[in-house]
Amino acid sequence: MGADLDAYFRRLGFRGKAAPTLGVLERLHALHAEKIPFENLSPFLGEPVRLDLGSLQAKLLESGRGGWCFEHNLLLSHMLLEIGFKVTRLAARVRWNVPSSVITPRSHMLLLLELEEGNYIADVGFGGLTLTAPLRLAAGVEQATPHEPHRLVAAGAGYILEAKVAGEWQTLYTFELHEQQIVDYEVSNWYLCNHPQSQFVTGIVAARAAPDRRHALRNTRYAIHYPGGRTEKRFITDVAEYREALAGPFEIRLPAAPGLDAKLQRMIDANPPG
Repeated sequence: MGADLDAYFRRLGFRGKAAPTLGVLERLHALHAEKIPFENLSPFLGEPVRLDLGSLQAKLLESGRGGWCFEHNLLLSHMLLEIGFKVTRLAARVRWNVPSSVITPRSHMLLLLELEEGNYIADVGFGGLTLTAPLRLAAGVEQATPHEPHRLVAAGAGYILEAKVAGEWQTLYTFELHEQQIVDYEVSNWYLCNHPQSQFVTGIVAARAAPDRRHALRNTRYAIHYPGGRTEKRFITDVAEYREALAGPFEIRLPAAPGLDAKLQRMIDANPPG
């Protein structure tokens, strides 16, 4: 099965000529983050997360669902390769909300793109702080995106990705430029799906980057982040409201899973407001 560009463009609402240019990359990157949400309902429900192209297209393009980093960035990589981009798949160590003394595994995925203008990184799968534009692979330069400014910091043989959140630089992850294979992602993908203490098994994380705001959901805490630093927060306290949030601002077509409501109720009970 090959990459179905027509289905991808329909899901994104992309119109125009598909060519391996920076302008096309920027447009696809912004639309992907807006139209395909980050969500982990599959591992939360005990369902497998498959990384083959057919499964990615069936879930993210045909079923109206979202996914997590491996699903998002693998799907994007297949589409970019089909268009004619030169793509290298990379891995990263997540540092967001992680103490500096803790060494994390390479459990995140991003892409390296070689363009006429130079090298860029793309990443449409980092949850509540997903990039909404590709970044030039240049250290020490603040780069604007449709949402927060970002910058890359040189770190040994690799880079640190930072975002300016509420006026302060926050570390998101570290990465090097060693090419990864899909089988490399399968290991982390399986671990995050099956480890009993995985946050993606025990709770829900969802995110979507609308053009003028970010929607972020972690268990029962729902936040809307606006440019300039203003944030609205509330807690979701019942299943009907939770379903409404997932299907509404997060634009997730909920799966017809018989145990979904019961699992949502147990998660809500385990995460009271406050």
